[in-house]
Amino acid sequence: MFGLGHWEILLILIIVLILFGAGKIPKVAGDIAKGIKSFKEGLKEEKSITKSKPIDKKDKK
Repeated sequence: MFGLGHWEILLILIIVLILFGAGKIPKVAGDIAKGIKSFKEGLKEEKSITKSKPIDKKDKK
């Protein structure tokens, strides 16, 4: 996992716990999940837009 060992991951988790506190971690995790969901929905919209019928140059004239 990105070349991180158990001790490095544990150290990162402890630092996050100190910075955000135990009460804010669920809120931060929820905000991250909402961001990921929004990003995935944006990707789906992009795919549906690109699948639409292209406009011919003949139709523009």
